[in-house]
Amino acid sequence: MGFMDKVKSTVKSGAEQAATKAQEEYERIQTRRELSQAYEDLGTKAFDLAERGDISHGDLTSLVERVKTLKAQLAGIGTEQPSAPSAGLTEEPPPAS
Repeated sequence: MGFMDKVKSTVKSGAEQAATKAQEEYERIQTRRELSQAYEDLGTKAFDLAERGDISHGDLTSLVERVKTLKAQLAGIGTEQPSAPSAGLTEEPPPAS
C-alpha cells in the first residue's frame, strides 16, 4: 500500500467517523426536541386538568397560578391605553434667566 493509499484510507475512515458522530448528534438533538414537546404537552394537560379541578396537588398550585398570571399579562400587552397626566401635575417651564 502506497503513501497516497494510506492517506486516502485514513481520510475515508475519518470522514466515516465524522458522519457517524454527526448522525448521532442529529438523533440526540431530535430526541431532545421531542422530549421538550412531550413535557410541554404534559404541562398543558396538567394545567387544564388543575384549572378544571380534576387534579390537585400542592406542588401544582404555584405553577398553575404562575401560568394564569403570565396568560393575563400576555393578554394585556398592547391593550393598555396610555395614561393621561394627573390633574395638577403639569410640567412648569424652566425659570427665565
